[in-house]
Amino acid sequence: GAAHGIQIDVSETAKDINEKRLADYQVLLLNNANTLDKVFDEEQRGIIQAWYAKGGGIVGIHAALVRQLDWPWFHDLAGCDFDSDSDFLEARVMVDPKAKEHPTVKGHGDTFLYKADWTNHTKSVTGLEGVQVLLRVDEKSYEPVRGYFRERGGKAMGDDHPIAWTRLYAGGRFFYTELGHDVPSLDTDFGRQHIIEGIKWAAAKSS
Repeated sequence: GAAHGIQIDVSETAKDINEKRLADYQVLLLNNANTLDKVFDEEQRGIIQAWYAKGGGIVGIHAALVRQLDWPWFHDLAGCDFDSDSDFLEARVMVDPKAKEHPTVKGHGDTFLYKADWTNHTKSVTGLEGVQVLLRVDEKSYEPVRGYFRERGGKAMGDDHPIAWTRLYAGGRFFYTELGHDVPSLDTDFGRQHIIEGIKWAAAKSS
């Protein structure tokens, strides 16, 4: 953060979420934080919702979209939930034609190969109000459902498999990426650019 002029504070306790403290921040980054209804109580969830509605930004990394159905507001904001995932594999990533100049993906070409474990969501967010898909993954370039989930009915998403998107919605800014389940999927030139620029985008005020 310091290298990019961003003050970043890290917390591992929900006790830090209160109206006074959250007011000091432009972005709340949820780092692999699944089942958030078990992390934040009803009052804290309400504080986050009110802060976001006033122009706050939320960044969700990988498992931030896992098992969030019991927080309906966040599930609605994200646009989907978790179905299954792949092993850590190299896959072909495609930049959405309308997002080529977005700072989170700019400069890496129309397509490129990248290694991560790729999440299958319950539905595609393409076309949802306020959503700009940034990246999709080509499921023909890897095995999209690992054995554990194949045995449990996990489903691939098919031709339209968004893996990163932004959303201008309900007063604030939301950025999500499937990358980041583990360090290797972020510890690259692209990974660092992708996250830092996602944070910067989320920190901007919505028009």
